[in-house]
Amino acid sequence: MAKPRRTFLFVLFISQCSSVLLGAGPELVARAPNGCGLLGRLEGKRVLIVSGTPEEMGTAHGQLLKDEVKLTMQRVIYLVGAASTVESGKWFFDDMAEIERRTSPHLPQRFLAECDAMAAAAGVSQRDGRYGNLFPEKFHCSGVAVRGKASVDGRVVHARVLDYMRDIGLQETAVVGVFLPKDHHAWMTLGYAGFIGTVTAMNEKGLAVGEMGGRGEGKWDGMPMSFLLREIMERAATVDEALEILETTPRTCEYYYVLSDRSKNLAGVKATPEKLLVLRPGEQHPELPPVPEDVVYFSAGDRAKALSERLHEAYGKIDVARMIEVIKRPVAMSSNLHDAIFLPESLDMWVADAGRDTVACDEPYVHVNLAELKEFYSANRAAP
Repeated sequence: MAKPRRTFLFVLFISQCSSVLLGAGPELVARAPNGCGLLGRLEGKRVLIVSGTPEEMGTAHGQLLKDEVKLTMQRVIYLVGAASTVESGKWFFDDMAEIERRTSPHLPQRFLAECDAMAAAAGVSQRDGRYGNLFPEKFHCSGVAVRGKASVDGRVVHARVLDYMRDIGLQETAVVGVFLPKDHHAWMTLGYAGFIGTVTAMNEKGLAVGEMGGRGEGKWDGMPMSFLLREIMERAATVDEALEILETTPRTCEYYYVLSDRSKNLAGVKATPEKLLVLRPGEQHPELPPVPEDVVYFSAGDRAKALSERLHEAYGKIDVARMIEVIKRPVAMSSNLHDAIFLPESLDMWVADAGRDTVACDEPYVHVNLAELKEFYSANRAAP
């Protein structure tokens, strides 16, 4: 059985979004019994908003998405775990126990407290809750950033394509998550029920980030990637502040990141446990096809070639609608699980999830705005 593969594609570009329609606000579905969360629905997509202490946010998460959390853990831990055991000949839970042992010393305790509270409220074991959130450390993948002359009007847009095991049905638990942690930055993510870290996110300061997996599996003596990105979302306001956190935090495995902020600063990062390689817009790399001015990207093989060609063709004309076309197959793969496009300056995000038999890039996009979702929460948190 082939090892599960995932490929991440990130795109940053400067654009205007006049050709992309903005939707209405979400409808209220449920309030968390503990008073620290709401569940909404927007054009068919779940919107989870939680606030407060780690324990309060985790409890609200588990209360509002109990069935979906169980389904996520079942598919990630038991379905994929069984396949991993057959392929590698090594018991999946032994691997996960080692990951937990080696990463725990580097994890902020607030993340473990939230994860454990979420698991308890959803009725899953503490072990499954933690393993489901550490799972991205086990399997590893492409990214691009453009700005300035590459776009229509100079504004930053940051788009991301996640190619990852669409066939196991994670899209059934997809959720736009908004986290309002006490004493930290508010942020939103396109993720899955029960997953409190992130690989696709933007915070209230206008900092956006996405991730691509690389090599280095087994190098687990650091902060797990998905929690490292959450740490960046909650503590950093700019690309430079994010780079400082990446530089000073013990890291695991090999990952690639694309970062953008509302001041139009962009960076592509190759991060290993030993060092960081930072690429600035237009900087060429010998392993990549030609990189246009005001562009940063990471990708591989035919996908990188197709992406480079499309960026050159669309150069100077890229807006949200054009980028949606740029990231379609073959830039996205047949495993395309979700896509997100950010406008850091206005806190807008467009999201698309895979269907039962369709890739995300062929599905309609739904628009959300972080500031508007915070207002929705304030207006609806208390019962009338």
